[in-house]
Formats: sequence, structure tokens, C-alpha cells
Amino acid sequence: MLVLVSFLVLCCFTISNCGFSPSGWNSAHATFYGGIDASGTNGGACGYGNIFSATGYGTDTTALSTALFNNGASCGECYKITCDYRTDPKWCLKGKSVIVTATNFCPPNLSLSPNKGGWCNPPLKHFDMSQPAWEKIAIYRGGIVPVFYQRVPCARQGGVRFTMNGNNYFELVLITNVGGAGSIKSVYIKGSKTGWMAMTRNWGENWQSNEYLNGQSLSFKVTTTDGVTRLFRGVVPANWAFGQTFPTRVQF
Repeated sequence: MLVLVSFLVLCCFTISNCGFSPSGWNSAHATFYGGIDASGTNGGACGYGNIFSATGYGTDTTALSTALFNNGASCGECYKITCDYRTDPKWCLKGKSVIVTATNFCPPNLSLSPNKGGWCNPPLKHFDMSQPAWEKIAIYRGGIVPVFYQRVPCARQGGVRFTMNGNNYFELVLITNVGGAGSIKSVYIKGSKTGWMAMTRNWGENWQSNEYLNGQSLSFKVTTTDGVTRLFRGVVPANWAFGQTFPTRVQF
């Protein structure tokens, strides 16, 4: 029994989350952007930058409409999406689904009605998916399809990563590769010469601190949106520099 429990704990910390449960199914619509190689999906409102090499999220990604994006608090969440074949058998692929990560924002166009292109207008729930992800559930020429979606646990390889940006007295820390809930509720930072200090969300998954922490090793305390907290003690060494990324062995 002890061996089994130890194995399960190891799985939670290195591969995926043992506690976050899928949500129920909901209705939405989906379009696509970014081209056949998804190169146009890099960057975006979550601040992940190069989602292929830098953060490893790959091509199965999506932008979220206002109703889902939650001012950036939904960045990193994972959704299982399937095309509503019963409603649209012409363009949907029957029985197919894909799991995508939220990496961008689909801005509203309030001058347009939904049937004229305003699909990301509130209060509509809409996924603007990468083209490779879209073509796993629908036919290219369809353009837009009705879908069912559920939020699911994010399975990540390796641990959470911290990228140090900013300048003196302004640390802007990008947190990526978050498993489990995928999205972050709160972050605390601690230098080797300081106590714990709350960080604020600057934009997307970039978290801000206004302290002089140069020359100190750094620890983080991260809580995901399902209330799970992980401690990352001393994961950034004292000789860190802006622009560097520090992987960890800790996962949700």
C-alpha cells in the first residue's frame, strides 16, 4: 500500500493532476486561426511567447472569447472539444475530439452580429482554435461549427517553469507548463533575504513584484484556480538574470 501511495504522489508531481476533475459539457461555437502550421498562434494575450519551443504547449491551442477568457485568469486551462455532429453533420467530423490549451484572447467586434463574424462578442462562448486543432474535429471549409466542450485536467510533462523578465525593482515572472487546473489564482514570491510577498497579475500568466531581489535565490508559492497550492523553494538561484527560464520538478 505504501508503494502504491508513493507512486500516485509521484504521478501528481511529474505528469498530471490527481485532484482536478472535468467539468460538465457545455455548448459553444468554434472557428480557427493561425495557418496550417499554427505559426500565427505564437504570442498572444496570455504572454506565453513561442508556444512551441518556449512553453511546449504545441499546436493544440485556442483563443477564448470574453465570456471564457476571464481577463486572463483562464490562461493555461485545458478544454476537451468535440464537434456537434448532430447539429452540423456537413462540417463536423463524427466522434472526434481534441484537448486544447487556452493561450490567447479572441477580441470582440461589437460592430458585427454573430452571424456576420462577431462570434467572440459577449456573452457568447467561443473558441478560436489553431487550424491543426480545428481540423481534428471539423472540415476546413466549414469555417465555423457548433461544439460541445468541457474543462479537463491539463497533463504536462515535467514541472512548472518560471521565466524571469522585467528589470531592477520590477520582476515580471512568466509561469508556464502548469498541470492540473492549468490556470493560476495567486502567486507569492520570497527572496533568500525577504519574507513572502504577494504578486499581482500583470497580464496573462505574467506575475509582478516590485521589490529589489537581484542576487537572491527565489522561491514561489503558487495556487491554481481549484485551490491547490504548491511550494517551489529556491527554484531560481541567486545568480539568476532577466530572460532566463528555470524548470522545476514540481507539478500540480
